[in-house]
Amino acid sequence: MNQNKTKGLLFAILGSVLWGGSGTAAQFVFHHQSIDPIWLVGVRLLTAGSLLIVYSFLKNGRKIFTIFYTKSNILWLILFALLGMVPSQLTYFLAIKFGNAATATILQFMGPLFIILALAVGSRTLPRRIDVISILVALIGTLLLVTKGNLGSLALAPLAVFWGLMAGVGQANYTLIPRRLLKNFDAALVTGWAMLIGSIPFAKIIITNRPASIDPASILLIVYIIVGGTMLSYLFYLSSLNYLKPDTTGMLSSFEPLTATLLSILLLGVHFGLAETIGGLLILTTAFLQALPTRKKIV
Repeated sequence: MNQNKTKGLLFAILGSVLWGGSGTAAQFVFHHQSIDPIWLVGVRLLTAGSLLIVYSFLKNGRKIFTIFYTKSNILWLILFALLGMVPSQLTYFLAIKFGNAATATILQFMGPLFIILALAVGSRTLPRRIDVISILVALIGTLLLVTKGNLGSLALAPLAVFWGLMAGVGQANYTLIPRRLLKNFDAALVTGWAMLIGSIPFAKIIITNRPASIDPASILLIVYIIVGGTMLSYLFYLSSLNYLKPDTTGMLSSFEPLTATLLSILLLGVHFGLAETIGGLLILTTAFLQALPTRKKIV
């Protein structure tokens, strides 16, 4: 294995692990400190967005403002912020609030399947055979995960399931909407501005819904969620794309739910039975199914 590929693998795994850890950290502050998820999302967007813009400014100087030179760029940036960035983060944190980090991260991992469906509808073509298989495998896995094998009832709170699936939809929007912008602008810059714009609706909540008191452990975890679980995880993951193919990074992103699950079990006492374990593994399998090469028809 060459040095560049090793570096890419390290960046992709580290970025995914940092993101998965942020979910477990969020679960702790939600359940033990009664932190409002909406307030935390607002603070996360504002702070992480500011850090990414500073990073981009140090890298590119005043070029960071060129994204606002055309109306179409501004429109796509606002759409990305309000329909991609905010929903993907808010629904994920709400899924953790009403459930736990492990199941929320696994359900969010279904985002690529929503992308498959959206692209099929947009292009008016049927999904590939491997896409259909991926969707069926993910649905079976989700059913096992949310029912713990008892198909007659939900083992998770309905709101946890709903927000977890919405997190997958938000993740799909997060991937699809900014494609035009990413052709011309650095991904860190696009994400930074989208986070700052997305934080605007939360401005009043950030000020008025501040927790009365936060213990030192929760403060450190919030700092980790913003810096490690958002800014650094994103930058590491982006850096991996310079050395690895997208399908490889997609498979390595499975370290997100694996990290969240292991940390939730080891540190927060979340129990995963056989049915949930099988269900989670089936959902993660879809990343590997999507990476399989498809045979071309011979004419």
